[in-house]
Amino acid sequence: MQFLISLHIDPAVLDALTDEEKAAIGEGHGRFIESLKRSGELITTQALVDPSQAAVVTVRDGRPVVTDGPFLEAKEHLGGFYLVDCEDQDRAIALAARIPDAAIEGLGVEVRQVMFADGHLEA
Repeated sequence: MQFLISLHIDPAVLDALTDEEKAAIGEGHGRFIESLKRSGELITTQALVDPSQAAVVTVRDGRPVVTDGPFLEAKEHLGGFYLVDCEDQDRAIALAARIPDAAIEGLGVEVRQVMFADGHLEA
């Protein structure tokens, strides 16, 4: 089963961390990635730029309209994700609990099963 583990970031929370705490988070993610690779559960992982660098695309009268900035104005945003292939939701939750962000008040780690992948509905 595939699961998306998304990391929700509040920039104010990150800004309040010390350089040492930020480094520990990065090192924790590195160890987590290596453990997922060893177990064969990692499909991919990506970190995303700040939403201020986003482009929002809509189509009006058959033409694309592009605006700068985030789609939604919110203090939190999607900072990145892990896509994993594991036994079940319990395992995905156990994996998510090992992500350093899960231990920091104000940061969110969400687990959602993939419903549609590679042109097929997931069971």
